[in-house]
Formats: sequence, C-alpha cells, structure tokens
Amino acid sequence: MTIQWFPGHMRETKKWLLQSAAKADVIMEMLDARIPLASENPWMEKFCRHTRRVKILNKMDLADPRVTEQWLTFFEKQRNVRAIAIDATDRFRAAKALEYAIERVPHNRARKRKVMVAGIPNTGKSTLLNTLAGKKIAKTGNTPAITRHQQRTGLRNNIDMYDTPGILWPVIEPPQRAYALAVTGAISDTALDFQDIAWFAARLLLHRYPEQLRARYPFLDPLPGDEAGLLEQIGAARGCLKAKGQIDFHKAATVLIQDFRSGKIGRISVETPFDISDDEETKQ
Repeated sequence: MTIQWFPGHMRETKKWLLQSAAKADVIMEMLDARIPLASENPWMEKFCRHTRRVKILNKMDLADPRVTEQWLTFFEKQRNVRAIAIDATDRFRAAKALEYAIERVPHNRARKRKVMVAGIPNTGKSTLLNTLAGKKIAKTGNTPAITRHQQRTGLRNNIDMYDTPGILWPVIEPPQRAYALAVTGAISDTALDFQDIAWFAARLLLHRYPEQLRARYPFLDPLPGDEAGLLEQIGAARGCLKAKGQIDFHKAATVLIQDFRSGKIGRISVETPFDISDDEETKQ
C-alpha cells in the first residue's frame, strides 16, 4: 500500500526550496520528536546538499524522553548531523535551538545571517518562528499545510529567518511510515481510513505503553488483548454507541486519536532508532 497526498502548493514549494536553500547560511530541519524518521523528508538531502543543516526534534513534550535521547544520539553518531530536541512554544528552548544552529555561522555586522526553517507539515515551523519573534506573525494550527507561502522575519542579532510551507513527497511508503505520519496529524485524516489509523495507534500503545493506557482509561481492567478489544472498551465507556447499543468504532477511534495527539495518554514515541531496518537506512 502506498499513500499519495501532495497538494498543489507543495510542488511550488519544492521548486522554491531547490532555488533558495543554497542562499541560506543554515537550515533548521523541523522533525516531530515522536516520529523523527517518518517526518524526515527524503528530499532534504538534495535541498541541503551544500548548506549546513541542524535537525530540530520538536514536540519533545509529547514524546517519550528516553526515546528522544536515543534519537539525538542516533543522528549525532550514525548520521553525523547535529540535532537538538525542543518544545517550540518554550522561549528558552526555541532560543537555544537558534543559537545551536547559527553558532558556527560567521557573524558579520554588514551582512544578515539567513536561517531557513524547513520540514514536513505540522512539525511546528511557524510556532518556532512566532516564539522567537515574541509575537504571532505566522499562522499556526493542528491542520497540515497551514503555511502556504514563504515568510521572512527579522530577528535580533542581525538574523533573517525564513519560514517555509510544509512539504511532503508524492508517494509515502512503506505503510508504517504513512501511519506514523497520520497518527500524529502530519497528513490529512482523509489520506487514510481513520479507523485504520486508530488500529495502528492501539497496537502501538498495547505493545509499548500499556501503563499509560491504564492511567488514561482506568476502566481497562484487565487490559484488552487486541486492538478491536481496546476500541470496543473505549467506545463502551465513552458512550460511542450506535442504535441497539452497538459500538461506533469511528467515534471510538476519534477519542483514541485525539487523546494520542493531545498528549492526554502520555508522552509517546511512535518510532525508535531500533525500528529502522537496513533497507530503510539505505534509502536515507
């Protein structure tokens, strides 16, 4: 199974990025700390071939801190790429990420340092820009592809920051990567069947985060043995019912996905470096 979700404005963004990346002093590549591999655009290698790049693992407040540390080590040691984890709404961490990115860029008072923020949709690019600017200058939201055009903002210390629209690649595969993007909201909920996304989340949570499930849903006693059982119990307890008391699995799926994305279930990482197969690593 392959997933295709490539709005027209992304084609324009790709052309602009190819032309503009070389003009930047450094590129801050925004990743979702919960899915650092799935949220890594394979085109970035081409865009950033001759430009310094720093990987920003945003939404660390939603990710498993132990796994996030594993990813930072992975990028630094295995990929030889600088990486830092942040919560883009935190002014201190946002400023630290910017300092981390520009610390090796020569400081010339006669010339502004150009920083480009790039990455897939819904990774927090605009949020980072707003936090650094200290005011809302870029649109943000939980819907993918909010930013449609590049935006330039002047910051202190003679820095120009460029916010770019989120860009995906036309065909997303393997399926595991597509589901990782979908469960975190990086692609539209219409790109995959919503119940399939919930099945993916249920499988992950039952396997890796059973204690967080019990804490969020105390009625899970004992914990169900499979995905269908989990959604059925959530549906029954939360009133997700059809006629004659049948479980409305779509509504139960909505409850689970919303709780997952908001962090109400806890700090969850969908991927770990140990999940990477040799084939996936070769493709990067």
